[in-house]
Amino acid sequence: MDKGLIKQIIRSNRRTLALQIAPDASLIVRAPKKVSEATIVTFVQKKIKWILHHQKLARESYRPSVKREFVDGEGFLYLGEWHKLFVIQDVTQPLVVNEKKFLLSASFLPDAKQLFEQWYRKQAYEVIKDRVRLYTETAGVSFKRITITGARKRWGSCGPKKTLNFSWRLIMAPIKVVDYVIAHELVHLMERNHSRKFWEKVRLLFPDYQHAEKWLKANSWLLNF
Repeated sequence: MDKGLIKQIIRSNRRTLALQIAPDASLIVRAPKKVSEATIVTFVQKKIKWILHHQKLARESYRPSVKREFVDGEGFLYLGEWHKLFVIQDVTQPLVVNEKKFLLSASFLPDAKQLFEQWYRKQAYEVIKDRVRLYTETAGVSFKRITITGARKRWGSCGPKKTLNFSWRLIMAPIKVVDYVIAHELVHLMERNHSRKFWEKVRLLFPDYQHAEKWLKANSWLLNF
């Protein structure tokens, strides 16, 4: 076997090798900085049955990102609920959100995608900031800052300097899913891998984590445009 099966190798300060099957069934390897490519290939070879099985599952459930057209009646998710878009003439602001409705000024249609992203980013920061504070009190951990990213598939990550990073797209998911991702990253402040100990702490902090994880796997294709 050669390196061709591996789409990407992501190196970091982690201590162990880990495999990730992306929604499009491609293989990503997360590795310590000093591990050789030969060691990575050997590791992948030993896990080939697991890889092929999960790639098959990924291909069966894969759906491409939703292409947005920004037209009347189009639905946009926010905290797991659909909000209908109305393109109107007489609105005082470029984009207004009111009672599960997005009101977009017709004169700002060319900037619709940018306006939506700006709105989602702002909401993501405000909501996630409050939820992080709630869960840090429960978990008894501290962090330095929260960053909202443009990641399309990595909903959250924990930086080496106690920074918490979350994709603005996560705010489209139900609040329980948002909470799960937050809990997941907060536990990473204590446990840097996905060991049994890690998952035990996730369960203590967010007991229903498995249902949230299943929702993400099944619906992540909706959290994009």
